[in-house]
Amino acid sequence: MEGNLEIKGILFVPKRAPFDLFEAKKKKSNIKLYVRRVFIMDDCEELIPEYLSFVRGVIDSDDLPLNISRETLQQNKILKAIKKAVTKKCIEMVLSIMENNEDFKKFYEQFSKNLKLGIHEDATNRTKLAEILRFHSSKSGEEMVSFKQYIERMKEGQKFIYYITGESRSHVATSPFIEKLKNKGIEVLYLVDPIDEYCIQQLKDFEGKTLKCCSKEGLELEDTEEDKKKLEELKTAYEPVCKKIKEILDSKVEKVIVGDRMEDSPCVLVTSEFGWTANMERIMKAQALRDNSMTSYMVSKKTMEINPKHGIVREIKNLLDKDQNSSTIKDIVWLLYDTSLLNSGFSIEDPNTFAKRMHKMLLFGLQDDTSIPSDTAPTTNTTSIPSEKASNSFLDQCD
Repeated sequence: MEGNLEIKGILFVPKRAPFDLFEAKKKKSNIKLYVRRVFIMDDCEELIPEYLSFVRGVIDSDDLPLNISRETLQQNKILKAIKKAVTKKCIEMVLSIMENNEDFKKFYEQFSKNLKLGIHEDATNRTKLAEILRFHSSKSGEEMVSFKQYIERMKEGQKFIYYITGESRSHVATSPFIEKLKNKGIEVLYLVDPIDEYCIQQLKDFEGKTLKCCSKEGLELEDTEEDKKKLEELKTAYEPVCKKIKEILDSKVEKVIVGDRMEDSPCVLVTSEFGWTANMERIMKAQALRDNSMTSYMVSKKTMEINPKHGIVREIKNLLDKDQNSSTIKDIVWLLYDTSLLNSGFSIEDPNTFAKRMHKMLLFGLQDDTSIPSDTAPTTNTTSIPSEKASNSFLDQCD
């Protein structure tokens, strides 16, 4: 590289990531520094950013003084210019690997975490690094897609790049958050690597398209005026249901509203636009050395969105119309809350109470639905086992 300063070097990417790639005690750089072909340093951290620490090579410069030390390196302006140039060359090298699909697949499998870490740390090269990222999506099958490919096949009039974070592809693919988007034929990116949560916090948009999380409130689905009018009518009709659910759940949820992101699920719990997602909350809780004070203010209040098209929600409305103080409603609402915690990616706060509620509802359903003829009734005082027909009838009611 020639210009204001002259640098000679050889850089290469290994085929396989070292097992200690992200170990805290490992050396931060694999770049050897030479000045006028005289060896100066074995692992020069100042030559390359940490997220590119997997790149190996040698750099030789005629512009640095021979008597340089690690202390003077940190203040050296020439070295900062070299670092900028080396980082640029490394990214160009990765872009050249992309030209061969098989080579790039192997590279991405080994070093994708480094690139995502670069998005988080390197604001200067964030846009270039974003071009390299690949994700599975609701339409990609086993292949992975880039942001550019996503934008190329966006539906006409679509303003956002929709994504969902979660524990695994199978979990997010069946998530209630994306039911309506999938029915509309809108592609959703699956971000299932834990580091994706950190990466996406820094990457707000790509080529003018805003990235939108499907599990946070404020999701705009670009509905028609007719759809918006119907939603407003449903909000008015189900306002008493929302009030009752909020009254029962109290401080567990911030508010209860009618949502339109669901098709087959009765309800979901969404987080605030600027708080942690359920997946991020799960990751942070798993940290052995986590800071509990930060967890307390970053865990956002949950908003319950109910689906007025679902049978359970309609039945709750019918029960409320008949009796505002029905004891059954309370158990149903708490069960809905617990199941939506699981559906939405949260962990159940009190598994024992959830199990007791579930057993109570099962017993209520079985007792209500089971009828045993008197001539076949058991003479001993034992718990009767419902007939297959009765059990099926109860399950049909659940459906």
